[in-house]
Amino acid sequence: MLRGARDWWFLGPGGVARLGARHVTADGSLRPEAERRLRDSGMFTPATVRAYALTVLTSTHCNLGCGYCFQNTAQDLAGGSRPPRIARTRLTSETITSILGFTERRMAAVGLEKLRILLFGGEPLLNPRGCLELLERAADIAPTSAWMISNATLLSPSLARRLHERGLTSVQVTFDGDRDDHDRIRVGRADGSGTFDKIVRNIVKASEATPLRWTLRVNVSQETFHGVDALIDRLATALDPGRCTLYFARVGDVGVGFANSLLHTGELSAAFTRWQRRALGLGFTVNRPGGRKTCVTCGHTDGRYGAVVSADGTLASCWETAGKPDWEVGTVTDGYLPSAETGDRWIACQDLYSYDEDARTLARFRDTVDTALLDHLHETGRL
Repeated sequence: MLRGARDWWFLGPGGVARLGARHVTADGSLRPEAERRLRDSGMFTPATVRAYALTVLTSTHCNLGCGYCFQNTAQDLAGGSRPPRIARTRLTSETITSILGFTERRMAAVGLEKLRILLFGGEPLLNPRGCLELLERAADIAPTSAWMISNATLLSPSLARRLHERGLTSVQVTFDGDRDDHDRIRVGRADGSGTFDKIVRNIVKASEATPLRWTLRVNVSQETFHGVDALIDRLATALDPGRCTLYFARVGDVGVGFANSLLHTGELSAAFTRWQRRALGLGFTVNRPGGRKTCVTCGHTDGRYGAVVSADGTLASCWETAGKPDWEVGTVTDGYLPSAETGDRWIACQDLYSYDEDARTLARFRDTVDTALLDHLHETGRL
């Protein structure tokens, strides 16, 4: 339950509902009749899982050198763009065979007939052949759709078209603030060159060649905060907002040696709300706030509805631990290890908000952002 500017909002596993004062007690609890109606309408019930969620790292190598990356094993001691990373592996035809055999068995065990694949890395397009082969062969075992998280520096129109023909529907691309900040932070690993204009150009050309949709993740830190307003306007001018979702994300302290000093303050909350309103006004989609939901892939300790597979066929509980030594929870050849062995290695998305007091502060910060955006979405008829 969250209090908005005028009304109350219920965020549950089954959706979002706007409530009036008559539905809520003085201390912010649901009244019995309101709770009954919400339960009857399915707001307390998680959505039915309809597809097996398979994340595959087609390459653990990356052509960029971002200091905050959770796959770094240390910072670049020379102060450049080449931080040491997790071991380099590359998806092969043999491993694809093992992955798809594992996937088919897991889908049969839970009675799922559709497959949703996430192409992940490193940078997945450092192995385009692996991406294409995986999608093409996956279609033989189940109706398949796919999405990809990529830096888009290697995405040509012809490759975008071939991926789309094999089921790719959307791509998530990250921007680290406006052009100058982005080019200082998100740089080419080989030569330290900026990447902003190349990424935008590749998205434009891929959009001309395919109907792909785009999720543009905007990383927010002390290094990028001041440029986000200009970035939104720049992206609206360069891209088609109608095909893009803007997603604003505070960069967590997940990179080895990296710290985000941007504090959870009312100023930061107000900035997130301002950015979301501006994005909506320019025609972008923004993610509608919702209740915390169990991740299909990592939210079940037995990997019931999905799996994260590194390029060498090892299983991880979550993308965050994929490719990291001592965090494996099995292999696609032998299956998951016994839960007694994986209990301390099973990291799930929702765990990121329960480590310490700072994480609980983050949850309250998200609540503040959520209510402001929900109020605005309702006022503009988009909710």
